[in-house]
Amino acid sequence: MAGSQTIAAESQAPSLHQNEVVYEKDAALTAPATPSALCGDEEAPALATPSSPQPEHRQRWNESKTTIFRVFAAAYSFAILGMNDGAVGALLPYIEKYYDISYTVVSCMFLASFAGYVSAALANNQVHHRFGQFGVAVLGATGRLMGYIPMMFHPPFPVVPVLMIFPGLGGGVEDSAWNAWIGNMENANELLGILHGAYGLGAAVGPLIATAMVTKAGLQWYTFYYVMVSMTGLGLILSAAAFWHATGRVHREAHVSSTGQARTTTRRVLREPIPWLMAFFLLGYVGVEVSLGGWVTTFMLKVRHAENFDAGMAVTGFWLGITVGRLVLGFVTGRIGEKLAITVYLGASIAFQLLYWLVPSFIASVIFVGLLGFFLGPLFPAVVVAATKLLPNDYHVSAIGFAAAFGSGGGAIFPFAVGAIAQSKGVQVLQPIALSILVAILLIWCFLPGGYKSGGLERAKENHERIGNDVLVAARWIAQKGKKKETEKAPISASA
Repeated sequence: MAGSQTIAAESQAPSLHQNEVVYEKDAALTAPATPSALCGDEEAPALATPSSPQPEHRQRWNESKTTIFRVFAAAYSFAILGMNDGAVGALLPYIEKYYDISYTVVSCMFLASFAGYVSAALANNQVHHRFGQFGVAVLGATGRLMGYIPMMFHPPFPVVPVLMIFPGLGGGVEDSAWNAWIGNMENANELLGILHGAYGLGAAVGPLIATAMVTKAGLQWYTFYYVMVSMTGLGLILSAAAFWHATGRVHREAHVSSTGQARTTTRRVLREPIPWLMAFFLLGYVGVEVSLGGWVTTFMLKVRHAENFDAGMAVTGFWLGITVGRLVLGFVTGRIGEKLAITVYLGASIAFQLLYWLVPSFIASVIFVGLLGFFLGPLFPAVVVAATKLLPNDYHVSAIGFAAAFGSGGGAIFPFAVGAIAQSKGVQVLQPIALSILVAILLIWCFLPGGYKSGGLERAKENHERIGNDVLVAARWIAQKGKKKETEKAPISASA
């Protein structure tokens, strides 16, 4: 008898449950919202509404063998990109001597790579839309080969800056593409730390190989590009195989426009202020990174009076510091929040830049420049993650591509400015220029919305916070404190 009652009760349970759900839905539609419900104090029923945000699926780096292979191929490409950028600074004194040219003239090599990055920014969105990541992989490696192969034959110097445009084009396309892709994965800070750590490793190994080939093996500077051609050829094979099926159709299906257009254009993305803030920040950051990496060898030779090989090792220490910083601090950044982390890293960078400038010792300079690289290292990856958290998914490729290309302008303009000013004032002008840029980008970073708590960027996106919101909040707080002190002093002065 009891068993039959239990069965009857269970048979009635579905209809009762359905009635509860209907009642809850009707109540949610008809009852007015209470203040506590609006504030989130009451637990609301988990009902999907058209306006409720859906959880965003983030790809895992190890979800398949194909994804692991692609992440490895992207890291390998970044290592080659780092070798290219790091070796230019180490080879600069020997290129200058080989062609018998001045600081200003040899600095044109930095401007040439900027032209390549600008071309990449203009083409990046179209390349993704038409050819997908496979097109990025092929264009990136092919662009570098178009520059490296002629460099093996040491053409007249006026041709050299023209050739450097092509590695800039290839590197620019890959830079924005792989940053946007990995920046959207789970554990993006850690993964971007590894990706940019591969760049830093390449930038550390590149000067080491180039310096050893010139100073120890007695080879000419252009023989380094035999190494670059070989490694880039291998990278072309790896990347093409890894991204073979990542076609334009796959990209278009995965990145549906949120603007109602066939695709989200770069022009539409640049109407938002966040990409511009990121771009100006990276303009200064890349300017500092490339200026230090490009001129530290010359600074050590001329100002710290180091030996040739020792000066080359100093720039290797700088890029090694960047590598270790990206690998280690990438695990810290995501836990404390990108905005607070970058603020702390920039403060430490300013301190070590001052020490690098003011302590007139070669050994101390090597230590300080290495620590400077350590705290500069995680800045670029953290900015990419911040952009992905603040912007819609279909904005990422264009926004990060534009910011990276615009930022590369700093890698051209500021090193060129250092070379031009150093022609008359000496290479020691590197230090005050680098310090000024670090202070400037710290001020720019303060205007990023989201506060200094972990998860602040996501809340800023949900609440549609504007750029400079934190600065306004801080200014109001200071003003309120000032008024409070005045009101407290007023009764005292009246009684006196």
